[in-house]
Amino acid sequence: MAELTEEKILDALAEVIDPELNINIVDLGLIYNIEILDNDEVHVVMTMTTPGCPVTGMLTESSEAAVLNLDGVKDAIIEVVWDPPWNVNMMSDFAKDELGMP
Repeated sequence: MAELTEEKILDALAEVIDPELNINIVDLGLIYNIEILDNDEVHVVMTMTTPGCPVTGMLTESSEAAVLNLDGVKDAIIEVVWDPPWNVNMMSDFAKDELGMP
């Protein structure tokens, strides 16, 4: 079995697309932290662009499914936090370019 790494988890999470912006959640800067626990659980701390985001449930469920789909993951814990608040500076240059931002 291949070793589970933060990079592999980020690659899996990059398959989760925000349907409103049509950009993946990694490039949007929504992933704050990833922790691989000793018991093959993965804890992902993430946020949304706004506290009232209408796709929060869909994005967290899709994130959990993406992580659980990786070899070696027994459980995925997705925690949504609001601090620090998300802002556009957290996006990758790719996301900014896609959205026409400087």
